[in-house]
Amino acid sequence: MTSLMPLTTVFPGLVWLMAALALVQGLRRAALWRVGAAAPVAWLDGLAKLPRRYLVDVHHVVARNAYASRMHAVVAGGLLAASILTALAILPPIAGFRPYWLVVALAFGVTAIGSLLVGARRYPEKQKRLSAGRFQILPFLLVAYAVGGTATALLLALGVGGVFAPLALALAAAGGLGLAFEVRHGPMRHAAAGALHLVAHPRPGRFEGRPDTALQPLDLDAPRLGSEMPADFTWNRLLSYDACVSCGRCEIACPAFAAGQPLNPKKLIQDLVAGLSPAEPAYAGNPYPGGRAGEGERGPLARLIGPDARIHPDTLWSCTTCRACVEECPMMIEHVDAVVSLRRHETLERGALPEKAVGPVTELRQAGEPGGRPLAARTDFAAGLDLPLMAGRERAAVLLWLGEGAYDLRYGRTLRALVRLLREAGVDFAVLGPEERDTGDLARRLGDEATFQALARENVATLRKYRFERIVTADPHALHALRNEYPAFGGRFAVIHHTAFLLELIRGGKLNPGRLPDLAVTYHDPCYLARYNGETEAPRAVLDAIGVARSEMARSGRRAMCCGGGGGAPVSDVPGERRIPDLRMAQAAETGAGIVAVACPSCTAMLEGVPDRRAEIRDVAELLLQAVEAGR
Repeated sequence: MTSLMPLTTVFPGLVWLMAALALVQGLRRAALWRVGAAAPVAWLDGLAKLPRRYLVDVHHVVARNAYASRMHAVVAGGLLAASILTALAILPPIAGFRPYWLVVALAFGVTAIGSLLVGARRYPEKQKRLSAGRFQILPFLLVAYAVGGTATALLLALGVGGVFAPLALALAAAGGLGLAFEVRHGPMRHAAAGALHLVAHPRPGRFEGRPDTALQPLDLDAPRLGSEMPADFTWNRLLSYDACVSCGRCEIACPAFAAGQPLNPKKLIQDLVAGLSPAEPAYAGNPYPGGRAGEGERGPLARLIGPDARIHPDTLWSCTTCRACVEECPMMIEHVDAVVSLRRHETLERGALPEKAVGPVTELRQAGEPGGRPLAARTDFAAGLDLPLMAGRERAAVLLWLGEGAYDLRYGRTLRALVRLLREAGVDFAVLGPEERDTGDLARRLGDEATFQALARENVATLRKYRFERIVTADPHALHALRNEYPAFGGRFAVIHHTAFLLELIRGGKLNPGRLPDLAVTYHDPCYLARYNGETEAPRAVLDAIGVARSEMARSGRRAMCCGGGGGAPVSDVPGERRIPDLRMAQAAETGAGIVAVACPSCTAMLEGVPDRRAEIRDVAELLLQAVEAGR
C-alpha cells in the first residue's frame, strides 16, 4: 500500500483542484452579471429552498422527456457523488480504507453510464433541437473523467499501482479539469449558473405552487425605460440567461418558430448571453427563421436590437407572449419578460412600434379603446337584453367585465349567451357600460407601459366606486390584468373566469343543463387562462357536465399551442411561412371533432379566421346555453 500513498493524495487533490478552477471560472463569469441592475433577492429563503426547487420543480419539467430525465439523473447524480466522495478522501482515515474506493469506483461507473447517455444524443448525429458547438465536447470530457476516475478508484481499492495508475489519473485529470474550465464559457456554465439562478430567481412565486406571471411595473421616471443593452437587465436576469442549456425545448414549443416567423426563443436567450461578452463562443443551434439576424457589437453597453444588431426588431414583435417557452424550459428561464423589457425600450424610448400597431396604441391613449370606438357602444351587443348598469345601482353580487371582445359581432354572441345564463341562474349582476375602459393588456404587451398604467389607474378608480363580490369575465386577457397586474396599482379584486363561474352555478344547482352526446368537441386552452392563470379544469368540467363527446388535442392544458392572438401579434403582423391559427386548427382536425370549444375572444377570432377549417368554433358558454335549453 505504501506505493499507493501518493495516489491517495493526488487523486482527491485533483478533485479539489477541479473545484478551485471551477470557482475561479465561475467568479470570472459572475463579474459579467454584476454589470446588471440591482435586484432584491431573498438569499436565505432561496438557499433553504434550493434542494426542493431543483429536485421537484426542475425535475418536474425535465421528466417530461423520459430519456433526458434518466440521462440527467444518472450523469448529474454520478458526477456529484463521485466528486464529493473523492474529495472527502483527502482525509487519511478514509484514504486508507480500501472498501471506500469501491464505492467511489461505483459512483464513477454510474457517471460513465450517464456520459454515454449524453453522447448518444449527440453522436453520430445530434438531435435536431440541440445546439452543437462546445456542447459537442461535453460527452468526451465526461467519459474521460468517469473512466479515468473509475480506473483510479479500482486501483486504490485493489491495492494495485504500477504504470496504470498515472495513466488513469491523467485521463481523469484531462476530463475533470476540462469540465471545470468549461464553467466560464462552455456547457458546464449552465450547471453553476443554474443552481444560483434557482436561488435568485426573479419570480420565486413559481416555486410556491401558484402562477407568478404578472409583469413587473416599470418606473416611468427612471432615466432609461426598458432594456436596450445587457446592462439594462437586472443582474439575476443576466444570470438566468447563462442557465440556458440550449436544449431546444422552448424552440419546439414556440408557435412563432413553428409558423416560420423570425423568432427562436433559444437563440434569443443565447443572443442575450452573447451580447454580454465578446469572448462568447459562436452560437451553433437553429437560427431565427428567415435569417433576420446580425452580429452587431458585443459588450454590456452594446445595443441589442436593430436591423444590424444581434436581435432584429421583427424577432421581438413575432412573440405572442404565450409563455409556452417558459412552460417548457427545464431551467425555468423567463423568456417573455426579456421580450417585453426589450419592447418597452423600443416603444417608450425610440417610438419604434410596428407600423400596424401605431393606430391601436394611439387610440388606447386617446380613447381608452384600441378601435377608437365609443365606450358606450361596448354594450351594443346586448340589444334587447336590458343590461343593468352599475352606475344606476352602485352594488351587485357580480360585476360582469365585458372586455374588448364586446365590440366584435361574433363574440357578441358569446356574451349574449353568458348574459342569458346569468339570468337563468338568477345571478345579481351588472356591467360598467360606458365606464369600462380597456384593461390595457395590448398596450402592456407591446411595451407601452405608460398607457397601460394610465388605463389601470383609471379602471381601478372606477371599480372602487362600486360594491361587488366578484368580477366575472369571459376574456382571459382581462382576467389576467384585473387579477394579477392591477394589484400593483391598488386594485385588489376577486376575479373569476366565466367558465369557472358557470361551473359553480351548475354544481350549485342553479343551472340544470341537458345532455348533448351527439356533439364531438375538442377544447382549445387559451394561453392567458391555462398558462398564465393555471385554469384548465373548469372549462372541461362544464363540457363534461353537458355530456359532449370530448377529445383532447395532442397539445393541451398548460402545454397547449397558442392561437396566435396574444402579445399584440395580430397588430404587429410579422409575416411567416404559415399562420399560427392554421397550425392550431390542423391539430384540432386530428381529433376528428366537429366543434372546437373556446373560452377567449382572441381565440374565437383567430381560429374562426382559418379559411379551410372543418370544425365550428363555439364558446363554452354557447354550448352550455344550448344544453340548458335542451334540458327544459
